[in-house]
Amino acid sequence: MSQNLNTLDTPFYKMDIPETETVIKEKSEWFKIDLPKKIVEHKKKPKWLRVKLPIGPKYTKLRKLVEDNNLHTICTSGSCPNMGECWGEGTATFMILGNICTRSCKFCGVKTGKPLEVDWKEAEKVANSIKIMQIKHAVLTSVDRDDLKDDMGSKFWVETINKIREYNPGITLEALIPDFQGIHEHIDRLVNVKPEVISHNIETTRRLTREVRVQAKYDRSMDVLRYMKETGQRRTKSGIMLGLGETKEEVIETIYDLKEAKVDVVTIGQYLQPSKKHLQVQRFVTPEEFLEYKDLGEKLGFKHFESSALVRSSYRARKHIQ
Repeated sequence: MSQNLNTLDTPFYKMDIPETETVIKEKSEWFKIDLPKKIVEHKKKPKWLRVKLPIGPKYTKLRKLVEDNNLHTICTSGSCPNMGECWGEGTATFMILGNICTRSCKFCGVKTGKPLEVDWKEAEKVANSIKIMQIKHAVLTSVDRDDLKDDMGSKFWVETINKIREYNPGITLEALIPDFQGIHEHIDRLVNVKPEVISHNIETTRRLTREVRVQAKYDRSMDVLRYMKETGQRRTKSGIMLGLGETKEEVIETIYDLKEAKVDVVTIGQYLQPSKKHLQVQRFVTPEEFLEYKDLGEKLGFKHFESSALVRSSYRARKHIQ
């Protein structure tokens, strides 16, 4: 039986409404209301996660350069909280192979869909921009290109690295690569071109991998990291996000797994939700807990172990080559 909203003793917005589709008749008009299954309470960011807005002439100059050259940086598409600081210091992370990913990881702010054809001029654009910005250590990353069945983009990775070195003699590089579905032939191309650091992020714990990374596999990522070291890569690196529902025990297990895979550098930071469509933050990890993981990493003998709320995989990356 329908009720007129104007005759209700209890205001409509205070009523207990069942978790079903409800139809209400109001003034001879029918209004259909799709009620959510549950109300999601978004957590307020703690004070240690407050980020200053990017400012300064160097940041402004670099922002214009990226836009004028139609370059894709993970700083912007990944909503990095350190963009102002890093760009203000004259460093940047470039994303190659376009800005549309074939995978749909639920934590990532990069667009998902059918990528455009590879723009082979992009390698020269990136190399020339690095030269103009006078960057001494550049970080490269890319979307996943599972659509490129012959090499999954690995050949373009090599082309870009060679072009950057051609334009910028003496530069050092970090390559933050996808898993290339674990295919050794594609990984070998990156190892053979010898960037100073090759990184591949494990992102989360074993239990949460299927939910967070969807098409990725925890063991496959560990195998990629292990294989790179076994085939002669001097320095390897991986990163973990916290706040997705993992336990401390699971984080510790992941750190030990990375050590067993002979990873040299680990970065751990707080997951921040890029939009309402992405996974919600389950908790904000305290600075004290981040320090616990840092202490463990140092005891285990990693070359570098970064662990704090605003750490991202490419943050202050230049020192990781040392």
